[in-house]
Amino acid sequence: MRRIVVAISGASGIIYGVRLLEVLKQVDEIETHLILSHGACITMKLETSLDPDQVRALADRSHAPEDLAAPLSSGSFRTEGMVVAPCSMKSLSMIAFSLNDNLLVRAADVTLKERRKLVLVPRETPLHLGHLRAMTAITEMGGIILPPCPSFYHHPTTIQELVDQTVGKVLDQFGIANHLFNRWGGG
Repeated sequence: MRRIVVAISGASGIIYGVRLLEVLKQVDEIETHLILSHGACITMKLETSLDPDQVRALADRSHAPEDLAAPLSSGSFRTEGMVVAPCSMKSLSMIAFSLNDNLLVRAADVTLKERRKLVLVPRETPLHLGHLRAMTAITEMGGIILPPCPSFYHHPTTIQELVDQTVGKVLDQFGIANHLFNRWGGG
């Protein structure tokens, strides 16, 4: 069983993390571990009709953000890696500088130190130099910055299609086959 940690921070774009969990739930060989930040619960109420328990039910296991004794806090707990979708600039900056005061940041720090795949889906625009430096630091440590920048060659007509393209790109990072969007086949 392959384990993937999915964290949802308080940034706008809760739909990215929820959709990722929905898709991973359909993949038999994947066990998901969710960290739902307190900020995510607030943003969820503003952006969706979902409640936190409905989102937690999409994961195989859910961990409280303040539980620094959770298995995800240790490198001996084997995972394929971690995705933070959406990733707030606060969470991204805390990860970049190893400010491990909550489970989301600690699990990301463990992912980096163990040289596992860390994919962050930052939701902020425009970016200032501090944002870019934090993203550079994460990239230099081996993390992947995957902003939700849609392509339009597949002629999306719904928000769901735009979200699915980003989620498909996240799944690609873990080698998980998906048909969430039409891939570029040339002109």
